[in-house]
Amino acid sequence: MKIESQTPTLTLAAASFAALGSEQRLSVLRCLVRAGPDGLSIGDLGDRTGVTGSTLTHHLKILSTAGLIQQQRAGRSIICAAVAYAEVEALANFLLTECCADADPNTEHDHG
Repeated sequence: MKIESQTPTLTLAAASFAALGSEQRLSVLRCLVRAGPDGLSIGDLGDRTGVTGSTLTHHLKILSTAGLIQQQRAGRSIICAAVAYAEVEALANFLLTECCADADPNTEHDHG
């Protein structure tokens, strides 16, 4: 069935959207995307986002588990970087690929 073949894609998309389902996590990921491939230390990331301490650690763990960021030790610091640019783009496309598929083809749609 068609629905069964879409289930893994739907499941992966749901897990990724769940990881982004927090203003703080979305802010952290956005900050890391802006920082580029060199990433930021946890301290710098906390300063830029206003998310610090155990709260930041918690959010980083969720983003890392979802495969959206990676953490790497550099001396005494831990550097965080966004690594899943293609996956984030795929999530956006996931929402738009079937846009208006079930709508009346004779009706014009404005997608902003």
